[in-house]
Amino acid sequence: MPHGWTKQRALQELGRLTAAIDQLTKGRRLSADHTRWMAKVLAFLEEVFGQDSRYFLTFASLAWAQTGSFIVGGPGAPEESMNPQAAVERRHHQAYLRDLEVARGLLLAAADHLKRTDLSAVYQGRDTPPEASAIVRIINLAQHKLRKVIHSVPGDESDLQDAFESLLVGADIAYSRETERIEYSSKTYAPDFVVPKIGLAIEVKFCNQERREKEIIGEINDDILAYRTKYANLLFAVYDLGKIRDVDRFKASLESHENVVVVVIKH
Repeated sequence: MPHGWTKQRALQELGRLTAAIDQLTKGRRLSADHTRWMAKVLAFLEEVFGQDSRYFLTFASLAWAQTGSFIVGGPGAPEESMNPQAAVERRHHQAYLRDLEVARGLLLAAADHLKRTDLSAVYQGRDTPPEASAIVRIINLAQHKLRKVIHSVPGDESDLQDAFESLLVGADIAYSRETERIEYSSKTYAPDFVVPKIGLAIEVKFCNQERREKEIIGEINDDILAYRTKYANLLFAVYDLGKIRDVDRFKASLESHENVVVVVIKH
């Protein structure tokens, strides 16, 4: 039984952590209360669900701030031009509130999962914490670093793959690129990157046209079926040129698969 938890105690703690979100919406991001709550949630999810669980990985990947580039001010918002710093902080606060709602849904889903099964069945962790933490590191590279190393509009997916490879090299993460082949349903699939030590396959997608949103959803669904025959963890990094209008809707059905994380990076 993970860290002495019982199913009843774990469900009660999930209830307390979820209930605390209402009060957090009245505060500011990274305040003492928010930081303390984040630490509690991460520790709880790690102990009860494990570092390999989608609950832990998704919560750990929340940015609590507006990511990517965005514009403040202009003719449509003259008040933002007068005080751009306040406008930026307002955007960050809006993102903070959105992530709180994501966290609420995540904790509710974790409670639903635990109610349906035994405590031992929900735990997904390895005996080597550095391996599990590497998954979180790679997710953070995609979510928070990839945009920073893209200095102009990419020409194609290979440009994005080159940039992501540079991040993996810089982070000293051992990987292989387009060397693995998986035969599935009469087709051959080749992940862009594989991190063998943690059983992780990574695909980098480029959404540069309106039609690509639906195409990418289909591609990812196909990749999930093929890659899960060999790899326990899947990460899809989707670089978007503003063609994906509703990111949450785009990710929802894809991340319903266990141990699948989808990160959308806005140019």
